[in-house]
Amino acid sequence: MALRSPLSTKFPVLGTLAAAALLSACVADGPSGPAPIASAPVGFDGEWLSTDGVAISRFNGGRFDTVATDTGNTLADGNYRLVNDRTAEITVFSRLRQTTSNVNCALATTNQLNCTTSTGQNFVLTRRSAAPIG
Repeated sequence: MALRSPLSTKFPVLGTLAAAALLSACVADGPSGPAPIASAPVGFDGEWLSTDGVAISRFNGGRFDTVATDTGNTLADGNYRLVNDRTAEITVFSRLRQTTSNVNCALATTNQLNCTTSTGQNFVLTRRSAAPIG
């Protein structure tokens, strides 16, 4: 048995309109509500900043490129292969040296990649923050 308020039995249209207004308030978008926040990043895909702030590496679906933060010029590009959900093997082509090398990166946290070159040099990349959508 459904419960009915005295208003809905005397004014059935009023009850329907009130329910519709309440429902539309839940789904209406507009400038008065907060902007939705992007979901937390997962995995390697995204933009990563070198700790010295000189370069940004963008990973997307097995491809990557690294650009200079000051000029936007491509410094390196290549491919990466996920070994598992926390480790990637990267083949890097340096545009500056015209050489190819290998780098292994481990996802230390959702916002930090710890990387080691094939010659044993270590470096860290930090995920660039996602801005609110809207």
